[in-house]
Amino acid sequence: MLSKPNSNNFYTNNKLSSYSLNSKEELEANKPIVITTALPYANGEIHLGHISSTYLPADIFTRFLRISKMKVFHVGASDDFGTPILIKAEKENKTPKEFVDYWNRRDLEDFNAIGISFDKFYKTSSIENQKFVQYIFNKLRSNGHIYEKEVIQFYCDFDNKFLPDRYVIGICPYCRSKDQYSDLCEKCGRVPEEILEPKCGICGQSPIKKTSKHYFFKLSNFSFELKEWLTRNKNLQEDIKNYVLHWIGEGLEDWDITRDLDWGIKIPLEDAKGKVFYGWFDNHLCYISTFNALIKERIGRHGKDIWNTSSIYHFIGKDIIYHHFLFLPAIRMGINREYKLPDYIPVRGHLMLHNKKISKSRNWYIGLKEFISLFKPDFLRFYIALISTSSQDDINFDWDIFYSTINNELIDNIGNFINRTLSFIKKNYDGIVPEPGVYYEEDKNGIKAIMNIAKDTGEFLHKTETDKALKTILKFSNFFNQYFQRKEPWCNKDSTAHTTLYISINAVRALAILLSPFIPKSAEIIWSQLNNNDKVHEESWEGLSLLKIPPGHRIGNISPIFKKIERKEIEKEKIKLGSID
Repeated sequence: MLSKPNSNNFYTNNKLSSYSLNSKEELEANKPIVITTALPYANGEIHLGHISSTYLPADIFTRFLRISKMKVFHVGASDDFGTPILIKAEKENKTPKEFVDYWNRRDLEDFNAIGISFDKFYKTSSIENQKFVQYIFNKLRSNGHIYEKEVIQFYCDFDNKFLPDRYVIGICPYCRSKDQYSDLCEKCGRVPEEILEPKCGICGQSPIKKTSKHYFFKLSNFSFELKEWLTRNKNLQEDIKNYVLHWIGEGLEDWDITRDLDWGIKIPLEDAKGKVFYGWFDNHLCYISTFNALIKERIGRHGKDIWNTSSIYHFIGKDIIYHHFLFLPAIRMGINREYKLPDYIPVRGHLMLHNKKISKSRNWYIGLKEFISLFKPDFLRFYIALISTSSQDDINFDWDIFYSTINNELIDNIGNFINRTLSFIKKNYDGIVPEPGVYYEEDKNGIKAIMNIAKDTGEFLHKTETDKALKTILKFSNFFNQYFQRKEPWCNKDSTAHTTLYISINAVRALAILLSPFIPKSAEIIWSQLNNNDKVHEESWEGLSLLKIPPGHRIGNISPIFKKIERKEIEKEKIKLGSID
Protein backbone atom coordinates (compact mmCIF):
# COMPACT_ATOMS: atom_id res chain seq x y z
CA MET A 1 0.00 0.00 0.00
CA LEU A 2 1.19 3.50 -0.79
CA SER A 3 1.70 5.78 2.17
CA LYS A 4 0.10 9.18 1.91
CA PRO A 5 2.65 11.75 0.64
CA ASN A 6 3.87 14.24 3.23
CA SER A 7 2.54 17.61 2.06
CA ASN A 8 5.57 19.44 3.42
CA ASN A 9 8.31 17.51 1.64
CA PHE A 10 6.66 15.76 -1.29
CA TYR A 11 8.19 17.80 -4.07
CA THR A 12 11.69 18.09 -2.68
CA ASN A 13 11.87 14.39 -1.74
CA ASN A 14 10.31 13.11 -4.96
CA LYS A 15 13.67 12.85 -6.72
CA LEU A 16 13.77 12.01 -10.38
CA SER A 17 15.73 8.94 -11.37
CA SER A 18 19.36 8.85 -12.46
CA TYR A 19 20.58 7.09 -15.57
CA SER A 20 23.66 4.99 -16.16
CA LEU A 21 25.03 5.73 -19.62
CA ASN A 22 28.31 3.92 -20.13
CA SER A 23 28.75 2.93 -23.76
CA LYS A 24 28.36 4.48 -27.19
CA GLU A 25 26.13 1.58 -28.21
CA GLU A 26 23.81 2.22 -25.27
CA LEU A 27 23.64 5.91 -26.12
CA GLU A 28 22.70 5.20 -29.73
CA ALA A 29 20.12 2.58 -28.77
CA ASN A 30 18.50 4.77 -26.12
CA LYS A 31 18.77 8.30 -27.45
CA PRO A 32 18.60 10.67 -24.48
CA ILE A 33 16.71 13.96 -24.40
CA VAL A 34 18.26 17.11 -22.94
CA ILE A 35 15.82 19.80 -21.80
CA THR A 36 16.96 23.28 -20.81
CA THR A 37 15.01 26.27 -19.58
CA ALA A 38 15.82 29.96 -19.93
CA LEU A 39 17.77 31.24 -16.93
CA PRO A 40 15.96 33.30 -14.29
CA TYR A 41 17.86 36.45 -13.37
CA ALA A 42 19.19 36.11 -9.82
CA ASN A 43 17.84 39.37 -8.45
CA GLY A 44 14.26 38.75 -7.39
CA GLU A 45 11.50 36.27 -6.75
CA ILE A 46 9.99 33.94 -9.31
CA HIS A 47 6.52 35.10 -10.39
CA LEU A 48 3.73 33.48 -12.35
CA GLY A 49 4.99 34.91 -15.65
CA HIS A 50 8.23 32.96 -15.32
CA ILE A 51 6.37 29.73 -14.62
CA SER A 52 3.93 29.94 -17.53
CA SER A 53 6.26 30.59 -20.45
CA THR A 54 9.14 28.30 -19.64
CA TYR A 55 9.41 26.23 -16.50
CA LEU A 56 6.01 24.56 -16.24
CA PRO A 57 5.82 23.51 -19.92
CA ALA A 58 9.34 22.09 -19.63
CA ASP A 59 8.53 20.25 -16.40
CA ILE A 60 5.31 18.73 -17.78
CA PHE A 61 7.20 17.58 -20.86
CA THR A 62 10.02 16.14 -18.73
CA ARG A 63 7.61 14.24 -16.50
CA PHE A 64 5.75 12.88 -19.51
CA LEU A 65 8.97 11.63 -21.10
CA ARG A 66 10.10 10.02 -17.85
CA ILE A 67 6.85 8.13 -17.41
CA SER A 68 7.18 7.14 -21.08
CA LYS A 69 10.48 5.53 -20.01
CA MET A 70 12.70 7.92 -21.95
CA LYS A 71 16.15 8.98 -20.74
CA VAL A 72 15.75 12.65 -19.89
CA PHE A 73 18.06 15.29 -18.44
CA HIS A 74 16.47 18.55 -17.31
CA VAL A 75 18.97 21.27 -16.42
CA GLY A 76 18.60 24.88 -15.37
CA ALA A 77 20.59 27.65 -13.74
CA SER A 78 20.37 31.17 -12.41
CA ASP A 79 21.76 34.09 -14.43
CA ASP A 80 24.15 35.72 -11.96
CA PHE A 81 25.98 38.56 -13.68
CA GLY A 82 25.27 42.16 -14.65
CA THR A 83 24.89 45.67 -13.31
CA PRO A 84 21.44 45.10 -11.72
CA ILE A 85 23.06 42.49 -9.46
CA LEU A 86 25.78 44.93 -8.42
CA ILE A 87 23.31 47.70 -7.62
CA LYS A 88 20.91 45.51 -5.64
CA ALA A 89 23.72 43.77 -3.76
CA GLU A 90 25.14 47.13 -2.75
CA LYS A 91 21.72 48.31 -1.51
CA GLU A 92 21.44 45.19 0.65
CA ASN A 93 25.02 45.52 1.91
CA LYS A 94 25.99 42.17 0.41
CA THR A 95 28.74 41.07 -1.93
CA PRO A 96 27.50 40.16 -5.43
CA LYS A 97 28.34 36.51 -4.71
CA GLU A 98 26.34 36.51 -1.47
CA PHE A 99 23.44 38.13 -3.29
CA VAL A 100 23.29 35.66 -6.21
CA ASP A 101 23.88 32.65 -3.96
CA TYR A 102 20.79 33.66 -1.96
CA TRP A 103 18.61 34.04 -5.05
CA ASN A 104 19.90 30.84 -6.59
CA ARG A 105 18.78 28.93 -3.48
CA ARG A 106 15.53 30.82 -3.30
CA ASP A 107 14.71 30.19 -6.95
CA LEU A 108 15.27 26.46 -6.56
CA GLU A 109 13.11 26.41 -3.43
CA ASP A 110 10.32 28.17 -5.32
CA PHE A 111 10.59 25.75 -8.24
CA ASN A 112 10.50 22.76 -5.89
CA ALA A 113 7.48 24.18 -4.13
CA ILE A 114 5.44 23.98 -7.31
CA GLY A 115 6.81 20.60 -8.32
CA ILE A 116 9.29 21.75 -10.96
CA SER A 117 12.26 19.40 -10.70
CA PHE A 118 15.71 19.69 -12.24
CA ASP A 119 18.38 17.05 -12.52
CA LYS A 120 20.72 19.94 -11.84
CA PHE A 121 20.05 23.61 -11.16
CA TYR A 122 23.33 25.48 -11.30
CA LYS A 123 24.56 29.05 -11.86
CA THR A 124 26.36 31.10 -14.49
CA SER A 125 28.88 32.12 -11.82
CA SER A 126 29.98 28.49 -11.29
CA ILE A 127 33.65 27.73 -11.90
CA GLU A 128 32.61 25.22 -14.57
CA ASN A 129 30.67 27.82 -16.53
CA GLN A 130 33.38 30.46 -16.22
CA LYS A 131 36.02 28.08 -17.57
CA PHE A 132 33.71 26.84 -20.32
CA VAL A 133 32.83 30.36 -21.50
CA GLN A 134 36.50 31.31 -21.63
CA TYR A 135 37.21 28.12 -23.59
CA ILE A 136 34.49 28.96 -26.11
CA PHE A 137 35.81 32.51 -26.50
CA ASN A 138 39.35 31.30 -27.14
CA LYS A 139 38.13 28.79 -29.70
CA LEU A 140 35.98 31.39 -31.49
CA ARG A 141 38.99 33.73 -31.50
CA SER A 142 41.34 31.08 -32.93
CA ASN A 143 38.72 30.33 -35.61
CA GLY A 144 38.74 33.99 -36.70
CA HIS A 145 35.29 34.94 -35.36
CA ILE A 146 36.41 37.49 -32.73
CA TYR A 147 37.91 40.93 -33.29
CA GLU A 148 38.44 44.04 -31.20
CA LYS A 149 37.69 47.67 -31.89
CA GLU A 150 37.13 50.98 -30.19
CA VAL A 151 33.47 51.69 -29.60
CA ILE A 152 31.52 54.67 -28.39
CA GLN A 153 29.47 53.80 -25.32
CA PHE A 154 26.99 55.52 -23.11
CA TYR A 155 28.56 56.84 -19.92
CA CYS A 156 26.74 58.43 -16.99
CA ASP A 157 28.69 61.32 -15.48
CA PHE A 158 26.37 61.40 -12.48
CA ASP A 159 26.87 57.70 -11.61
CA ASN A 160 30.46 57.70 -12.88
CA LYS A 161 30.20 54.49 -14.88
CA PHE A 162 29.73 53.05 -18.35
CA LEU A 163 26.12 52.01 -18.75
CA PRO A 164 25.32 48.43 -19.73
CA ASP A 165 22.52 47.99 -22.26
CA ARG A 166 19.92 47.26 -19.59
CA TYR A 167 20.65 50.65 -18.05
CA VAL A 168 20.09 52.65 -21.21
CA ILE A 169 16.39 53.17 -21.79
CA GLY A 170 14.77 54.96 -24.70
CA ILE A 171 12.71 54.61 -27.88
CA CYS A 172 13.09 51.55 -30.11
CA PRO A 173 14.29 52.69 -33.57
CA TYR A 174 12.29 49.93 -35.26
CA CYS A 175 8.79 50.04 -33.76
CA ARG A 176 9.05 53.39 -31.91
CA SER A 177 7.95 51.87 -28.59
CA LYS A 178 8.94 53.95 -25.55
CA ASP A 179 10.74 52.81 -22.39
CA GLN A 180 12.65 50.00 -24.10
CA TYR A 181 16.10 48.66 -23.22
CA SER A 182 18.95 49.32 -25.60
CA ASP A 183 19.72 45.58 -25.86
CA LEU A 184 16.17 44.37 -26.46
CA CYS A 185 12.85 45.87 -27.43
CA GLU A 186 10.22 43.88 -25.55
CA LYS A 187 7.56 45.11 -27.95
CA CYS A 188 8.99 43.94 -31.29
CA GLY A 189 11.72 41.56 -30.08
CA ARG A 190 14.50 43.29 -32.01
CA VAL A 191 17.91 44.30 -30.66
CA PRO A 192 18.18 48.03 -31.46
CA GLU A 193 21.31 49.15 -33.29
CA GLU A 194 21.06 52.41 -31.33
CA ILE A 195 18.32 53.40 -28.94
CA LEU A 196 16.64 56.78 -29.50
CA GLU A 197 16.40 59.50 -26.80
CA PRO A 198 18.53 57.50 -24.31
CA LYS A 199 18.27 57.97 -20.55
CA CYS A 200 20.32 56.46 -17.72
CA GLY A 201 18.31 53.68 -16.12
CA ILE A 202 19.84 54.44 -12.72
CA CYS A 203 19.41 58.21 -12.35
CA GLY A 204 17.23 59.11 -15.36
CA GLN A 205 19.66 61.70 -16.73
CA SER A 206 20.88 61.81 -20.32
CA PRO A 207 24.19 59.95 -20.65
CA ILE A 208 27.19 61.11 -22.64
CA LYS A 209 29.33 58.97 -24.93
CA LYS A 210 32.89 57.76 -24.37
CA THR A 211 35.18 55.40 -26.24
CA SER A 212 36.23 51.98 -24.95
CA LYS A 213 37.88 48.95 -26.55
CA HIS A 214 35.63 45.90 -26.88
CA TYR A 215 35.55 42.45 -28.40
CA PHE A 216 33.06 41.54 -31.10
CA PHE A 217 31.67 38.25 -32.33
CA LYS A 218 31.33 38.14 -36.13
CA LEU A 219 27.66 37.26 -36.24
CA SER A 220 27.62 38.49 -39.84
CA ASN A 221 29.87 35.54 -40.76
CA PHE A 222 27.01 33.14 -40.19
CA SER A 223 24.15 34.59 -42.25
CA PHE A 224 24.17 31.78 -44.82
CA GLU A 225 24.70 28.98 -42.29
CA LEU A 226 21.97 30.31 -39.99
CA LYS A 227 19.56 30.61 -42.91
CA GLU A 228 20.32 27.05 -43.97
CA TRP A 229 19.88 25.71 -40.43
CA LEU A 230 16.58 27.53 -39.92
CA THR A 231 15.25 26.35 -43.28
CA ARG A 232 16.21 22.71 -42.76
CA ASN A 233 15.05 22.38 -39.15
CA LYS A 234 11.41 21.35 -39.47
CA ASN A 235 10.96 21.23 -35.68
CA LEU A 236 11.04 25.01 -35.22
CA GLN A 237 7.84 27.08 -35.20
CA GLU A 238 7.23 28.37 -38.71
CA ASP A 239 6.06 31.87 -37.79
CA ILE A 240 9.15 32.45 -35.69
CA LYS A 241 11.47 31.05 -38.35
CA ASN A 242 9.96 33.41 -40.91
CA TYR A 243 10.67 36.60 -39.06
CA VAL A 244 14.11 35.44 -37.93
CA LEU A 245 14.86 34.79 -41.60
CA HIS A 246 13.60 38.32 -42.29
CA TRP A 247 16.08 39.69 -39.74
CA ILE A 248 18.88 37.79 -41.46
CA GLY A 249 17.73 39.17 -44.81
CA GLU A 250 18.02 42.71 -43.48
CA GLY A 251 21.65 42.05 -42.54
CA LEU A 252 23.14 40.88 -39.24
CA GLU A 253 25.26 43.22 -37.16
CA ASP A 254 28.39 41.94 -35.41
CA TRP A 255 27.85 41.55 -31.71
CA ASP A 256 29.68 43.33 -28.89
CA ILE A 257 30.25 40.55 -26.35
CA THR A 258 32.17 42.42 -23.62
CA ARG A 259 31.32 45.06 -21.03
CA ASP A 260 33.21 47.45 -18.75
CA LEU A 261 32.34 45.86 -15.41
CA ASP A 262 34.06 44.07 -12.55
CA TRP A 263 31.27 41.52 -11.90
CA GLY A 264 31.17 38.85 -14.57
CA ILE A 265 33.30 36.26 -16.35
CA LYS A 266 36.72 37.71 -17.04
CA ILE A 267 38.05 37.98 -20.59
CA PRO A 268 41.01 35.55 -20.77
CA LEU A 269 43.40 38.10 -22.33
CA GLU A 270 46.13 40.18 -20.72
CA ASP A 271 44.98 43.48 -22.25
CA ALA A 272 41.30 43.03 -21.28
CA LYS A 273 41.48 43.93 -17.60
CA GLY A 274 38.36 45.57 -16.22
CA LYS A 275 36.17 43.87 -18.79
CA VAL A 276 33.85 40.91 -18.56
CA PHE A 277 31.66 38.99 -20.99
CA TYR A 278 28.22 40.31 -21.77
CA GLY A 279 25.61 38.22 -19.96
CA TRP A 280 23.98 37.10 -23.18
CA PHE A 281 27.27 35.66 -24.37
CA ASP A 282 27.75 33.46 -21.31
CA ASN A 283 24.29 32.57 -20.02
CA HIS A 284 23.12 30.18 -22.74
CA LEU A 285 26.55 28.51 -22.67
CA CYS A 286 25.55 27.61 -19.11
CA TYR A 287 23.08 25.12 -20.58
CA ILE A 288 26.04 23.06 -21.76
CA SER A 289 28.37 23.65 -18.79
CA THR A 290 25.59 22.66 -16.36
CA PHE A 291 24.88 19.53 -18.36
CA ASN A 292 28.57 18.65 -18.43
CA ALA A 293 28.76 19.14 -14.65
CA LEU A 294 25.73 16.88 -14.18
CA ILE A 295 27.21 14.05 -16.25
CA LYS A 296 30.54 14.40 -14.46
CA GLU A 297 28.75 14.03 -11.12
CA ARG A 298 26.67 11.06 -12.22
CA ILE A 299 29.07 8.88 -14.14
CA GLY A 300 32.45 10.58 -13.89
CA ARG A 301 32.86 11.42 -17.56
CA HIS A 302 32.54 14.41 -19.86
CA GLY A 303 29.06 15.16 -21.18
CA LYS A 304 29.91 16.11 -24.76
CA ASP A 305 29.23 12.72 -26.37
CA ILE A 306 25.89 12.43 -24.55
CA TRP A 307 24.90 15.99 -25.54
CA ASN A 308 25.77 15.31 -29.16
CA THR A 309 23.77 12.08 -29.33
CA SER A 310 20.71 13.58 -27.63
CA SER A 311 17.66 15.44 -28.82
CA ILE A 312 18.10 18.99 -27.51
CA TYR A 313 15.16 21.15 -26.36
CA HIS A 314 15.55 24.78 -25.27
CA PHE A 315 12.32 26.08 -23.67
CA ILE A 316 12.12 29.89 -23.83
CA GLY A 317 9.76 32.86 -23.75
CA LYS A 318 9.25 34.98 -26.84
CA ASP A 319 11.29 37.90 -25.48
CA ILE A 320 14.55 36.03 -26.10
CA ILE A 321 13.91 34.64 -29.57
CA TYR A 322 16.65 36.78 -31.13
CA HIS A 323 19.28 35.39 -28.77
CA HIS A 324 18.30 31.73 -29.15
CA PHE A 325 17.63 31.67 -32.88
CA LEU A 326 20.68 33.75 -33.88
CA PHE A 327 23.37 34.20 -31.22
CA LEU A 328 23.17 30.74 -29.65
CA PRO A 329 23.35 28.70 -32.90
CA ALA A 330 25.96 31.02 -34.44
CA ILE A 331 28.32 30.55 -31.47
CA ARG A 332 28.01 26.77 -31.76
CA MET A 333 28.61 27.04 -35.49
CA GLY A 334 31.68 29.17 -34.74
CA ILE A 335 33.26 26.34 -32.71
CA ASN A 336 32.67 23.89 -35.58
CA ARG A 337 29.53 22.52 -33.93
CA GLU A 338 31.57 20.89 -31.20
CA TYR A 339 28.27 20.88 -29.33
CA LYS A 340 25.21 20.22 -31.45
CA LEU A 341 22.59 22.85 -32.12
CA PRO A 342 19.10 22.56 -30.65
CA ASP A 343 16.60 20.28 -32.33
CA TYR A 344 13.64 22.10 -30.77
CA ILE A 345 13.14 25.57 -29.33
CA PRO A 346 9.60 25.65 -27.90
CA VAL A 347 8.62 29.33 -27.66
CA ARG A 348 5.70 30.65 -25.62
CA GLY A 349 4.21 34.08 -25.18
CA HIS A 350 4.03 36.21 -22.09
CA LEU A 351 1.56 35.82 -19.26
CA MET A 352 -0.63 38.88 -18.86
CA LEU A 353 -2.35 39.64 -15.57
CA HIS A 354 -5.95 40.68 -16.11
CA ASN A 355 -4.96 41.71 -19.66
CA LYS A 356 -2.13 43.98 -18.47
CA LYS A 357 1.57 43.35 -18.81
CA ILE A 358 3.15 41.97 -15.63
CA SER A 359 5.37 44.57 -13.97
CA LYS A 360 7.14 44.13 -10.64
CA SER A 361 8.05 47.83 -10.54
CA ARG A 362 4.36 48.75 -10.81
CA ASN A 363 3.40 45.98 -8.35
CA TRP A 364 1.31 44.35 -11.05
CA TYR A 365 2.35 40.76 -10.56
CA ILE A 366 1.72 37.70 -8.40
CA GLY A 367 4.75 36.18 -6.69
CA LEU A 368 4.95 32.41 -6.80
CA LYS A 369 5.71 32.04 -3.10
CA GLU A 370 2.69 34.13 -2.14
CA PHE A 371 0.42 32.23 -4.52
CA ILE A 372 1.25 28.79 -3.20
CA SER A 373 0.82 30.00 0.37
CA LEU A 374 -2.84 30.60 -0.53
CA PHE A 375 -3.71 27.84 -3.00
CA LYS A 376 -2.52 24.34 -3.83
CA PRO A 377 0.49 24.34 -6.17
CA ASP A 378 -1.34 21.85 -8.37
CA PHE A 379 -4.16 24.36 -8.87
CA LEU A 380 -1.71 26.74 -10.49
CA ARG A 381 -0.10 23.97 -12.55
CA PHE A 382 -3.52 22.84 -13.80
CA TYR A 383 -4.73 26.33 -14.70
CA ILE A 384 -1.54 27.45 -16.44
CA ALA A 385 -1.24 24.17 -18.37
CA LEU A 386 -4.83 24.49 -19.58
CA ILE A 387 -4.45 28.04 -20.92
CA SER A 388 -0.88 27.78 -22.28
CA THR A 389 -0.73 27.37 -26.03
CA SER A 390 2.39 26.10 -27.81
CA SER A 391 2.83 29.42 -29.61
CA GLN A 392 4.12 32.91 -28.96
CA ASP A 393 0.61 34.22 -28.36
CA ASP A 394 0.25 35.88 -24.96
CA ILE A 395 -2.04 34.25 -22.42
CA ASN A 396 -3.93 35.87 -19.57
CA PHE A 397 -4.18 35.09 -15.86
CA ASP A 398 -7.59 36.13 -14.59
CA TRP A 399 -8.62 35.46 -10.99
CA ASP A 400 -12.28 34.87 -11.96
CA ILE A 401 -11.36 32.39 -14.69
CA PHE A 402 -8.90 30.67 -12.37
CA TYR A 403 -11.73 30.28 -9.84
CA SER A 404 -14.16 28.79 -12.35
CA THR A 405 -11.54 26.57 -14.02
CA ILE A 406 -10.43 24.93 -10.78
CA ASN A 407 -13.92 24.51 -9.35
CA ASN A 408 -15.66 23.44 -12.56
CA GLU A 409 -13.03 21.57 -14.55
CA LEU A 410 -10.62 20.11 -12.00
CA ILE A 411 -13.01 19.53 -9.09
CA ASP A 412 -16.54 19.14 -10.52
CA ASN A 413 -15.30 17.16 -13.52
CA ILE A 414 -12.16 15.18 -12.64
CA GLY A 415 -12.48 15.23 -8.87
CA ASN A 416 -16.15 14.35 -8.94
CA PHE A 417 -15.71 11.24 -11.09
CA ILE A 418 -12.77 9.97 -9.07
CA ASN A 419 -14.42 10.53 -5.70
CA ARG A 420 -17.81 9.10 -6.61
CA THR A 421 -16.23 5.94 -8.08
CA LEU A 422 -13.95 5.30 -5.11
CA SER A 423 -16.56 6.25 -2.53
CA PHE A 424 -19.21 4.01 -4.11
CA ILE A 425 -16.92 0.98 -4.07
CA LYS A 426 -15.82 1.74 -0.53
CA LYS A 427 -19.36 2.15 0.78
CA ASN A 428 -21.20 -0.57 -1.12
CA TYR A 429 -18.52 -3.22 -1.71
CA ASP A 430 -16.36 -2.82 1.39
CA GLY A 431 -13.67 -1.29 -0.82
CA ILE A 432 -13.30 -4.39 -3.02
CA VAL A 433 -13.53 -4.08 -6.82
CA PRO A 434 -16.38 -6.36 -8.01
CA GLU A 435 -16.17 -8.99 -10.73
CA PRO A 436 -17.54 -7.58 -14.03
CA GLY A 437 -20.48 -9.29 -15.67
CA VAL A 438 -22.09 -8.57 -19.02
CA TYR A 439 -20.47 -5.92 -21.27
CA TYR A 440 -23.04 -3.82 -23.09
CA GLU A 441 -22.24 -1.39 -25.90
CA GLU A 442 -21.73 1.52 -23.52
CA ASP A 443 -19.31 -0.57 -21.45
CA LYS A 444 -17.36 -1.48 -24.56
CA ASN A 445 -17.15 2.22 -25.46
CA GLY A 446 -15.76 2.91 -22.00
CA ILE A 447 -13.05 0.27 -22.44
CA LYS A 448 -12.28 1.69 -25.88
CA ALA A 449 -11.88 5.16 -24.36
CA ILE A 450 -9.35 3.81 -21.84
CA MET A 451 -7.48 1.92 -24.55
CA ASN A 452 -7.15 5.03 -26.74
CA ILE A 453 -6.43 7.74 -24.17
CA ALA A 454 -2.69 7.12 -23.81
CA LYS A 455 -2.16 7.57 -27.54
CA ASP A 456 -4.60 10.48 -27.90
CA THR A 457 -3.04 12.47 -25.08
CA GLY A 458 0.54 11.40 -25.74
CA GLU A 459 0.45 12.74 -29.28
CA PHE A 460 -0.13 16.25 -27.94
CA LEU A 461 2.44 15.96 -25.17
CA HIS A 462 5.11 14.78 -27.61
CA LYS A 463 4.55 18.11 -29.39
CA THR A 464 4.61 20.00 -26.03
CA GLU A 465 0.97 21.01 -26.56
CA THR A 466 0.01 20.90 -22.90
CA ASP A 467 -3.31 22.69 -23.34
CA LYS A 468 -4.58 20.25 -25.96
CA ALA A 469 -3.41 17.28 -23.91
CA LEU A 470 -5.19 18.51 -20.79
CA LYS A 471 -8.37 19.27 -22.71
CA THR A 472 -8.28 15.68 -24.00
CA ILE A 473 -8.02 14.44 -20.41
CA LEU A 474 -10.98 16.61 -19.41
CA LYS A 475 -13.08 15.12 -22.22
CA PHE A 476 -12.09 11.65 -21.04
CA SER A 477 -13.14 12.43 -17.47
CA ASN A 478 -16.37 14.03 -18.64
CA PHE A 479 -17.16 10.93 -20.71
CA PHE A 480 -16.84 8.77 -17.60
CA ASN A 481 -18.87 11.13 -15.46
CA GLN A 482 -21.70 10.71 -17.95
CA TYR A 483 -21.08 6.96 -18.23
CA PHE A 484 -21.31 6.54 -14.45
CA GLN A 485 -24.45 8.67 -14.28
CA ARG A 486 -26.23 6.83 -17.08
CA LYS A 487 -25.34 3.36 -15.79
CA GLU A 488 -26.76 4.17 -12.31
CA PRO A 489 -24.88 1.51 -10.31
CA TRP A 490 -26.69 2.70 -7.18
CA CYS A 491 -29.96 1.24 -8.50
CA ASN A 492 -28.77 -2.35 -8.19
CA LYS A 493 -25.83 -4.57 -7.29
CA ASP A 494 -26.09 -7.01 -10.18
CA SER A 495 -23.50 -7.78 -12.83
CA THR A 496 -24.38 -4.60 -14.75
CA ALA A 497 -23.31 -2.43 -11.82
CA HIS A 498 -20.24 -4.61 -11.31
CA THR A 499 -19.12 -4.03 -14.88
CA THR A 500 -19.68 -0.28 -14.51
CA LEU A 501 -17.53 -0.11 -11.38
CA TYR A 502 -14.79 -2.34 -12.78
CA ILE A 503 -14.44 -0.13 -15.86
CA SER A 504 -14.75 3.08 -13.82
CA ILE A 505 -12.04 2.15 -11.32
CA ASN A 506 -9.69 1.45 -14.23
CA ALA A 507 -10.60 4.83 -15.70
CA VAL A 508 -9.61 6.38 -12.35
CA ARG A 509 -6.27 4.55 -12.60
CA ALA A 510 -5.78 5.92 -16.10
CA LEU A 511 -6.57 9.43 -14.89
CA ALA A 512 -3.99 9.22 -12.11
CA ILE A 513 -1.24 8.44 -14.64
CA LEU A 514 -2.56 10.94 -17.20
CA LEU A 515 -2.54 13.70 -14.61
CA SER A 516 0.88 12.90 -13.14
CA PRO A 517 2.85 15.22 -15.48
CA PHE A 518 0.37 18.05 -14.83
CA ILE A 519 -0.54 17.79 -11.13
CA PRO A 520 2.01 15.31 -9.71
CA LYS A 521 1.21 15.64 -6.03
CA SER A 522 -2.53 15.16 -6.56
CA ALA A 523 -1.88 12.24 -8.90
CA GLU A 524 0.11 10.47 -6.15
CA ILE A 525 -2.77 10.98 -3.71
CA ILE A 526 -5.20 9.42 -6.22
CA TRP A 527 -2.75 6.53 -6.65
CA SER A 528 -2.55 6.09 -2.89
CA GLN A 529 -6.33 5.91 -2.60
CA LEU A 530 -6.34 3.24 -5.30
CA ASN A 531 -4.00 1.31 -2.97
CA ASN A 532 -1.47 0.38 -5.64
CA ASN A 533 1.91 -1.03 -4.64
CA ASP A 534 4.15 1.53 -6.32
CA LYS A 535 4.29 5.25 -7.13
CA VAL A 536 2.33 6.71 -10.01
CA HIS A 537 5.44 8.30 -11.54
CA GLU A 538 6.98 4.82 -11.70
CA GLU A 539 4.21 3.62 -14.02
CA SER A 540 4.45 3.58 -17.82
CA TRP A 541 2.49 5.87 -20.08
CA GLU A 542 1.47 3.07 -22.41
CA GLY A 543 0.34 1.00 -19.43
CA LEU A 544 -2.30 3.55 -18.47
CA SER A 545 -4.51 2.24 -21.28
CA LEU A 546 -4.60 -1.24 -19.75
CA LEU A 547 -7.24 -2.46 -17.31
CA LYS A 548 -4.75 -3.38 -14.61
CA ILE A 549 -6.92 -3.09 -11.48
CA PRO A 550 -8.37 -6.61 -11.17
CA PRO A 551 -11.58 -7.79 -9.55
CA GLY A 552 -10.96 -8.43 -5.87
CA HIS A 553 -8.49 -5.54 -5.50
CA ARG A 554 -9.04 -3.62 -2.28
CA ILE A 555 -8.83 0.17 -2.54
CA GLY A 556 -7.35 2.38 0.19
CA ASN A 557 -8.76 5.05 2.46
CA ILE A 558 -10.91 7.57 0.60
CA SER A 559 -11.22 11.32 1.03
CA PRO A 560 -11.92 14.15 -1.43
CA ILE A 561 -8.80 14.91 -3.49
CA PHE A 562 -9.58 18.61 -3.83
CA LYS A 563 -11.38 21.28 -1.88
CA LYS A 564 -13.27 23.99 -3.75
CA ILE A 565 -12.02 27.57 -3.77
CA GLU A 566 -14.30 30.00 -1.96
CA ARG A 567 -15.47 33.10 -3.82
CA LYS A 568 -14.30 35.32 -0.95
CA GLU A 569 -10.73 34.05 -1.39
CA ILE A 570 -10.71 35.29 -4.99
CA GLU A 571 -12.23 38.66 -4.15
CA LYS A 572 -9.54 39.18 -1.53
CA GLU A 573 -6.80 38.62 -4.12
CA LYS A 574 -8.46 40.97 -6.59
CA ILE A 575 -8.53 43.69 -3.95
CA LYS A 576 -4.79 43.19 -3.35
CA LEU A 577 -4.10 43.88 -7.02
CA GLY A 578 -6.03 47.12 -6.99
CA SER A 579 -7.63 48.44 -10.16
CA ILE A 580 -8.83 45.67 -12.49
CA ASP A 581 -10.44 46.99 -15.65
